[in-house]
Amino acid sequence: MFTYLLRRLVIIIPTLIGVSIAVFLLLHMVPGDPARLMAGLDATQADVEMLRESLGLNRPLPEQYFMWLGNLLQGNMGRSTRTHNLVTYEIGLRLPATAQLTLVSIVIAVIIGLSAGIIAATRRNSAWDYTSMIVALLGICTPSFWLGLMLMWIFAVELRWLPTSGRGDWRHLVLPGITLGVGAAAIIARVTRSSLLEVLNQDYIRTAKAKGLREQVVIYRHALKNALIPVVTVIGLEFGFLLAGAVITETVFAYPGVGRLLVDSIAFRDYPMVQGILLILAAQFVLVNLLVDLLYAWLDPRIHYDNG
Repeated sequence: MFTYLLRRLVIIIPTLIGVSIAVFLLLHMVPGDPARLMAGLDATQADVEMLRESLGLNRPLPEQYFMWLGNLLQGNMGRSTRTHNLVTYEIGLRLPATAQLTLVSIVIAVIIGLSAGIIAATRRNSAWDYTSMIVALLGICTPSFWLGLMLMWIFAVELRWLPTSGRGDWRHLVLPGITLGVGAAAIIARVTRSSLLEVLNQDYIRTAKAKGLREQVVIYRHALKNALIPVVTVIGLEFGFLLAGAVITETVFAYPGVGRLLVDSIAFRDYPMVQGILLILAAQFVLVNLLVDLLYAWLDPRIHYDNG
């Protein structure tokens, strides 16, 4: 296990370097002059050129990238061109809010998705099965921004049960958490159903039933654990997607997280901030996938990483 963990940690390094190169090049391909935007409309051409030189924007792209990478290796992501604060400071202020929202949404997604998938698999071809899969399909197809606006209109504007925006107590997490978690719950439900159906058709499940074991014992003690490997994979992927997908939800609900910070930074061509946020999101995605791989060994003792 330790050898596998070490090997995966080494592989993460070139992955993140590739992500940093892609982010750097994509941002510099965006139309518009960031120096002119940051200097303001009233700035003279001399002021713009001075700002461009101070930021290193007049240097070749490879030189700009290696300057940024060198600072990054020292823990310095630069300063925001919009607020003039350190990028790490700005992200650190908002990252806990995004992490809290993502955890709430993944808990909602897992509870709803696993429950719906288990019910659909154990009651195959019944009304429960058809209903849960139709609802899951609708959950996948429904745009998160539309769902967020509908939930806000019903529960915040009409019923006045929950706040419309901002961050405070647990009530501020309900609507954005549901909005962010519905799509993931739908995918988890479909994967759980198909995986559990495959396991329920195995010979050892038929043997367990023939021995007179209760259906709940067969499903939850024997079948479900073996069916969880693809489900855990999907949950890990969805957790990474939720971290990145919080951009739309945080914008709709004016939630002060990293996603909303990213949108504001893109609008103001705040290159250092956008680069820092995207790199941190990529690192979180890679680390979540690593954790999922390590969970495989717990779910299936037959998996031995040190041998492969």
